[in-house]
Amino acid sequence: MSQLARVYIVAGEMSGDLLGASLMRALKARHPGVEFRGIGGPGMIAEGIDSRFPLETLSVMGLVEVLKHLPELIRVRRALRADALAWQPDVMIGIDAPDFNLGLERQLREAGLTTVHYVSPTVWAWRQGRVKGIVRSVDAMLTFLPFEAAFYEKHDLPVAFVGHPLADELPLANDRGAAREEIGLPPDGPVLAVLPGSRANEIRFLGETFLDAAERLCRERPDLRVVIPAATPLRRAELEALLEHRPLLSERAVLLDGRARQAMVASDAVLLASGTAALEGMLCHRAMLVGYRMAPLTHWLAKRLVKTPWISLPNLIAQETLIPELIQDALTAEAIVARIGPLLDDGETRAALEARFAAMHAGLQRNASARAVEAIEAVVAGRPLPESVASDTMTADPEVEARRSET
Repeated sequence: MSQLARVYIVAGEMSGDLLGASLMRALKARHPGVEFRGIGGPGMIAEGIDSRFPLETLSVMGLVEVLKHLPELIRVRRALRADALAWQPDVMIGIDAPDFNLGLERQLREAGLTTVHYVSPTVWAWRQGRVKGIVRSVDAMLTFLPFEAAFYEKHDLPVAFVGHPLADELPLANDRGAAREEIGLPPDGPVLAVLPGSRANEIRFLGETFLDAAERLCRERPDLRVVIPAATPLRRAELEALLEHRPLLSERAVLLDGRARQAMVASDAVLLASGTAALEGMLCHRAMLVGYRMAPLTHWLAKRLVKTPWISLPNLIAQETLIPELIQDALTAEAIVARIGPLLDDGETRAALEARFAAMHAGLQRNASARAVEAIEAVVAGRPLPESVASDTMTADPEVEARRSET
């Protein structure tokens, strides 16, 4: 194995900094003395990166904000291009931030550097034509999820499914009873976790409906307890205001500061907003219902742009409907009660889902940073990537498994 001496890494926000720091540790373990340069936050700086700009330089969200900062972003990208070409790293790795990184990666690849992108953009879900630009920008894509890798394989882009860092972080076995004791819930009886989201707009669009449904479920089930984690102090204040008008739910509910994973582990079923929380719910092995509502214009655009039959990651990973999804006008308190009520009452269905999610968790738990390093080494050396996505599956369908084994 030839040693990597110089690695250029560009992260665009705090989540990328966490991934980058873990990747740097794994690279240093296999390549002592490797140097790092690019853009990183506190975690990557602690691991030794020479950050040429503050991480906050790229942490711009929203169309108006990006347009306002566009001249500065263009200036930074030009400076990074010149810096990387002068430094001549063995590989340049862009972590997420696709709108910025893919453009930089393309410029560097055209100038002769090897480029790798870590964390797939959602090109498989919308604006799939972007994949042509991605193919021209990177020598390889490293994905968290198997269906992402399958998408790139169809477009002849070298790809490695490395597993998901969240799956590495969360244990394959969890203790519902211990989680209930820590939260202050009784050991017996049904528990519903309600997670209406971490953003103000999510509370605005989902809060009333989620809490109305939870109160109705409490009326129907005298022993039901509800646990509601608040992502921030501001979200807690908003949830407390909503609970003031629901005395029965207020009596039965435990409002937590954070501790969302603990709330999900303690529960029998989870009602949550679509997003990363659904993946965490799956990795906590809990039955769930995913709901989402957005501004009418945003929904109108999404219906025309999104190309997948599901929005929740558990269904996307399984490539089948494992959990119910209620979107936009379909998301009503009545519909939630009708779909999540049976999950609370049917222990066999819950047990089957929990077993399926545990198997999916095991499939994603692959020591993602170490796998990413193996793939980067292969790309730099000009070798095939370590594994094909065809050898990885989240499905439990025996017919599908049989067809895979024959090919």
